[in-house]
Formats: sequence, C-alpha cells, structure tokens
Amino acid sequence: MRSSRCLLGLVGAAVSILWSTMPPAAGPALVPSATGWLQPADGDPDVPAPPADTQRELAELTAIAAKRTHADVARARWWNVGGPAYRWNELAIDALLDDFVTLPLAARHLALLHAAIDDAVAVASAKQRVFRRPRPLDVDPAWTPVLAQPATGSYPSAFAAAAAAAGDVLGYLFPGRAKTFDTLAEEAARSRIVAGIEFPSDVAAGRAIGRAVAGLAIARGRADGSDAKWTGSVPGGEGRWRGQNPVAPAAATWRAWVLARPDELRPPAPPAHDSERVRADLAELKSIQRSPKMQHRAVYWEVFGGARAHALWNELARTKLLEYADAYDARVSSRVLAALNVAFADAAIACWDAKFHYWTIRPSQLDADVRTIFPPPNHPSYPAAHGCLSAAASSILAAAFPGDREALLARGREAGEARVWAGIHYRFDVDAGQELGRKVADRVLARAFAVAR
Repeated sequence: MRSSRCLLGLVGAAVSILWSTMPPAAGPALVPSATGWLQPADGDPDVPAPPADTQRELAELTAIAAKRTHADVARARWWNVGGPAYRWNELAIDALLDDFVTLPLAARHLALLHAAIDDAVAVASAKQRVFRRPRPLDVDPAWTPVLAQPATGSYPSAFAAAAAAAGDVLGYLFPGRAKTFDTLAEEAARSRIVAGIEFPSDVAAGRAIGRAVAGLAIARGRADGSDAKWTGSVPGGEGRWRGQNPVAPAAATWRAWVLARPDELRPPAPPAHDSERVRADLAELKSIQRSPKMQHRAVYWEVFGGARAHALWNELARTKLLEYADAYDARVSSRVLAALNVAFADAAIACWDAKFHYWTIRPSQLDADVRTIFPPPNHPSYPAAHGCLSAAASSILAAAFPGDREALLARGREAGEARVWAGIHYRFDVDAGQELGRKVADRVLARAFAVAR
C-alpha cells in the first residue's frame, strides 16, 4: 500500500512538472474587426456571382493537372505556407533590405503593403461566406488536389486577392522591380489552380478584388506626405541635439493610420539638460559595469533592431504565425501582419514627431565622460526609437500570440534597455518611448480586433 502511494506520488509529481513546463493556454481567439484600413466596411469592391458551370472548370483543372511538373507542385506548396500574406511579407522584407530602405520609410512601406493585403483578404473572405461556392473537391469527391482543401470557400480566391494587391503595391513601392512583382503575383494566384484547390474563376475574381484594393493603397501612398523634403534647420542652443543631416525629420509630418495627428500622443517635455533627473541618468550611464552579455545584447539590438528593426519584428511574427497555424486562418494571419506594421509605422511617426519637436541632446554630446559602445544614431535622443518601435511591436505580437505573451513583452523591454546599456540614451528616453509605443499598439488593437486580449 505504501509503495502504491509512493508510486502515485511520483506520478503526480511528474504530471505537475510536465504541466508546469507546458506553454500557457492560448487565451481568447483573435477576431478581426469589420473595419478596413483603406475603405469603409460597406465599400467592398463589387463581385459578380460565380459561374454555375463547375464541370467545365473542373475539366480545365484536370487538363492543367495532367501537365503540371514537380517544380509546379513545389512552388504551389511554397506559396501556400503561412497563409496569403506570409510570403509577401518575406519578399517585401528582402526588397527593403536589398535597397537598404531604413526606418521610418521601411515601416511606411510595410504598413501600406499589409493594409492592402489585409483588406483584399477580408473582402474575399466575406464574399466566400456570401456565395458559398462548392470547391473542386466538393464537386468531385474523387478529385485529388496536391494541397489540403481550405475549410473556407474558394470564390473569390483570398490568395489571388492578396497576390494581386501585393504585386501592384510592391510595384509602386519598387518601380524598378514592378515586372518581377507582377510575375510573382501571377504565379502566386495561378498556384491555386495548379494545386487543384481553386477554380480559374475563383482566381480571376480574387485578382480583381486585389487590384481594386491596391488602387486605394497606392492613392493613399501618393498622398501620405512621405515624399516631402525637410526644409527646416537644426535649432542649436543649450540642451539641443547637435549634428547635420538628421535622419528623416519630415517623417514627423506623415499621415498616420490610427492617429488623427502625428503629435496626438506626444510625450511631455523631457527634463531640462541641467536638471537633477538628467544628472542622475548621466550618472547611471557612466557607472554601468557592462557584462559580456550586456555588450552582446546591446550590439544585437543595434545590428538587428536598428536600421532593420522592421525586419526583426516581422521575421518573429512570421515564425509565430507558423507556430499558431492550427488556430489562425487566412483572415487572422493577414490581420496580424497588418496590425503589426500599422503599429510600427504610427509609432515611428509619433516618435519622430517628438524627437524633432524637442531636439533633445544625446548623453554623449552633453557629457564627454559618457562612453558608448557604438555611435548614437543621427537624430535627437528623446524619446528612444527602440522604445517606441519595439514596445509597439511586442505589444501587438503579445496580444496575437498569448501563449508567448511574457516572452514577447520581455523582448520589447530588452530592446529599450539595451540602448541604456550601450550608453546612447537616457533612461527617461526609453521610458517615454515605451509608453508611447504601448499607446499606439492599444489604438491599433482596438481598431484591428473585436477580441484581442
């Protein structure tokens, strides 16, 4: 009897340990709101009813399947990974890095792209629920597609809608590569036909939706002020940042997505350069005993979270979307990427507004005894851009992936803390930046999701 109780106790302890190491529960499901980014909810592109003759189109699919190659199937599977927005995010990041488009312009590009993709997918998904058209496998149970048939309808195609929107918007953003993106968009849309999971008319209707939405995105992009040239000057004076050709000061005037004005969330004025708070923060910077880990993490966030912070947070988002693929359909995954990049873009605009309103001097400019690990970025100190952008991004991802919430928020906090470790920001820069980033994220989550946390 005693041995049985002992065995039960060991089993119970083992179960307890196993339970304690399991990831937290997923939490409430994400439900995208009905609000679009580029158009009102009732402003969907008009979509005609699908053709009734599915047998003719099934015969067309049969003919295509007879000619498809292993390479065709491999490409269809490649495009299918992660939902309709996933590969376009990857391709856009590659293009931004190739052209060395840095923040905040990279954030603007990604927000415009993903707003268009998300709206296109939303329209296509809504129309699928209206038409409820039988899919190829529904028409012929003996049909053998090479990809799993989505649970949603096939008319109009959400993948084709995303592809057409992405191809047109990326062609606008990178005119020298417009033909390449147009070719990729056609391949992505046609991959659904090649795979045998959508009819040609499904793809044609999706393509029309995507191009209509892309037109709205391109019109917005041409009017958002991102092509404006800065005509101001560095103000000078005690406590003011010193330098030439600061990074993107005109971004402080760009049109935001969820903010009525760039200065809507402007933080209070920073402490005066000769105040006790500034002296205390300078003392902290000069007294830091940098461990190897602190130096490594500071350099990590400079290399991967500086000019390419947009790449870091989007790469992380794509990873998490694959981990949560069983729970998130095309509609949710597209909205997550849109929310992330809209928050990133608006956090950048609000951050730059504050930077170039206050023109706060960098710590190492104010006190020559402050030793930095690397030179500070060429823009004013307050608030910290890493604080603004990483807090916004981590807050969106923490809401989207609640099983990893604490780890994601911790990563956002480290991004800000690393700027103190590097000696390039006062602590009050980081604190103000992170508060601003969280406020932007809250605005985006409230608009993007009916249930977010």
